[in-house]
Amino acid sequence: MLYGILAAASALLLTAVLSAAVRVPALRLGVVERRRGRRVPLLGGLAVMAGVGAVAWVGEWSGVAPLGDEAGWLIVVGAGLGVLGLVGDVWRLPAVVGAAGVVVAAALVVPYRELGVLGGLMGIVWIALVVHGFKGMGRSDGVLGVVGAVTAFALSGCAAAEVMDGLATLFSVLAAALTGFLMHNWPPARVVLGTCGALFVGFVLAGGVLHVYAVGYGAGVGAPFALTALATADAVLVLVSRKRAGRELWRGGPDHLAHRLRRIGLTPPGVVIVLGVCAAGSTGVGLAIHMLWTEPHFAWWVAGATGVVVLGMLFVPVGPPRGALTSAQASGHATRTATRSIPAAARPVSTGVHRAPAVRPIPGGRAPSVSSRPQRLRRQEAAELGRRGWVG
Repeated sequence: MLYGILAAASALLLTAVLSAAVRVPALRLGVVERRRGRRVPLLGGLAVMAGVGAVAWVGEWSGVAPLGDEAGWLIVVGAGLGVLGLVGDVWRLPAVVGAAGVVVAAALVVPYRELGVLGGLMGIVWIALVVHGFKGMGRSDGVLGVVGAVTAFALSGCAAAEVMDGLATLFSVLAAALTGFLMHNWPPARVVLGTCGALFVGFVLAGGVLHVYAVGYGAGVGAPFALTALATADAVLVLVSRKRAGRELWRGGPDHLAHRLRRIGLTPPGVVIVLGVCAAGSTGVGLAIHMLWTEPHFAWWVAGATGVVVLGMLFVPVGPPRGALTSAQASGHATRTATRSIPAAARPVSTGVHRAPAVRPIPGGRAPSVSSRPQRLRRQEAAELGRRGWVG
């Protein structure tokens, strides 16, 4: 008990410090994405992985809290998937490579001995769906941090009830690490998880749910569904909406649950609070079912609420929320910002005709040449936004 408290506190503080430390290198190396007209570093996932991995390794190395086979293999495979996501953050890997990586990683951690071959195959599909749901939440400030922390905390209780001490410790450490990360990820975020952190967090949570379910499967599938209902809703919403619109399923866009909540008028902190409350409710039901505090049929209430949310959000238009910058607006904003940085005496003077702009000379010096930096910035911003798509 004492080590669990110490491990959680260490993970929280270490992740908070690492999240602050990765901001400057990410900005200098250009590992960023644009959110509402701001350049936000993408290396937050590396900080979360390092914080969780360091605390878990100390517990294993010291022998005070050994992870065991399930938790140890889960964090190793999750870290490998996170490294693949980090490569994607830096070099923009094709979406099919990331999807294949999730499927392979899921195949490596599914407990075939308890679930059988058919159950294992279904488990692989389920993990892939849930991981992509959690990944979609990472596209909005603070959402994945809050939902992931709540889910990890509930999973820690489920694992402790099954005397799976290694998994219980891992989930408590992950919940604490995400809480420390939220110090820098709360809207407006100063650092985000990126594909690296989203894949790591989503995979550890989805794989952990499947391992806990394999031991306590007597409670039915209601508990694992309720524990991941929000991620499942986001994944189903995106798949259905893109299929209806005739879009490629793997192409990103502002069509996730958090983006649609922004479209109906919620502020970024409001989106985080609403989704956090929903996650607390659904994971609470999952925990209660797993602990046999309530009947398994209560999961149908969660399923019904999830279906209503998905159907309702399908009618919300997709696009930037009110107040967000479109690609053209962002380009114009960058151009105006660059122009304002030029001294007033050196700015071009309009002649009213389509000719090369005249330059007002600086008193006592030679006239500077007209810089093409604003045009260059405009092209770079348009290319960046076109490549990434709008993210909220």
